[in-house]
Amino acid sequence: MLSPRIVRFDVYALDRQQCALRRGVEQIELRPKSFDVLRYLVANWGRVIAKEELIKAVWREQVVTDDALVQCIRDVRQALSDDAHRIIKTVPRRGYIFSIEPSQDPATERGPVPHAPNIGFCRTKDGVKLAMESIGQGIPLVRTPTWFNHLEYDWHVQFRGALYRFLADRLQLIRYDGRGNGLSDRYVPESSFATFEQDLEAVLDSLHLQRYALLGISQGAPIAIAHAVRYPERVSKLILNGAYALGRNKRGSQRDLETGQAYLTLMRHGWGDEHSAFLRTFSMLYFPGASADELKAMARLQRMAMSADAAVRLRMVCDDIDVVDQLPKVSTPTLVLHSRHDNAVPFEEGRRMASAIPHARFVALESENHVPMPDEPAWPHFIAEIDAFLRE
Repeated sequence: MLSPRIVRFDVYALDRQQCALRRGVEQIELRPKSFDVLRYLVANWGRVIAKEELIKAVWREQVVTDDALVQCIRDVRQALSDDAHRIIKTVPRRGYIFSIEPSQDPATERGPVPHAPNIGFCRTKDGVKLAMESIGQGIPLVRTPTWFNHLEYDWHVQFRGALYRFLADRLQLIRYDGRGNGLSDRYVPESSFATFEQDLEAVLDSLHLQRYALLGISQGAPIAIAHAVRYPERVSKLILNGAYALGRNKRGSQRDLETGQAYLTLMRHGWGDEHSAFLRTFSMLYFPGASADELKAMARLQRMAMSADAAVRLRMVCDDIDVVDQLPKVSTPTLVLHSRHDNAVPFEEGRRMASAIPHARFVALESENHVPMPDEPAWPHFIAEIDAFLRE
């Protein structure tokens, strides 16, 4: 039997003391008996629980029919979006089995968050609710979102949490989940590069920020670039890492086009699955140096961030990005960092971007990871360059 107050499975947290089921900061409503059924299944994960045992454990001395249990199972599956019975499996003529191993609250997996984060919400012009977080003190640095994000769980993934801790110790770090992502609205009327820009503006306006630096990593870089061109008087500094100005579909390479289509196919069938061909491909492209535990954390982050269909739609938008014409218009002091052996975004893309932005500083990182990881030699160089640039 599990003893911690809060246990986690898949993208959910079960608070045994407060009788609450949560996904991020969202609390999912469950009737008391349905919650008790879920709690018992989680506590006895991995073994088949007979219907008679479940009824006795939940209803005790009350006399109920199987229909009451079946309704509770239906409620729980609906709450967990478990239409495919991936989490709670039915074993014919025997009962049910909770198939995912729960874990304790992951706050201790990568160390604590350095200061208490402040999570709030704002709305875009088209009515989409965005989740945003401010942590630390000092110069505001706004980190534009990438392809998939989750404000809370990002802290517990090595390649993101370590960088956020470093930054939050030095300044005010502001992050937000883009539309369709994480704690923001999942079902949105439109996703396009124009709406990405609108999302950033909504966050900045809600915080009443007049002067700030921008950090754009990967797909977040073009958003930061376009904003810096539009509001040069507001953006004090621009930091770009693993960045590109042209999405894969705009680079004029047949190889890129074919690779992109194959990648989308793998994504549809393997998003968030740590054993899939997609995640193996993802790791080879983005983080060849990642350990098995880190890959497992990445898979969970994908599941928490969005559905496979939403991931494919956003990926297609990113592949069509083109901000090349904006690069010569950037007047903000700019630092461009790029891993020399990056397989996700070619090194040449970063160098070409830096050469087109007036007076940009370009730093080559001796790494094969899309973003350097804390346990590799490139990491000290990476954070030292960012620190020095922000202090200038």
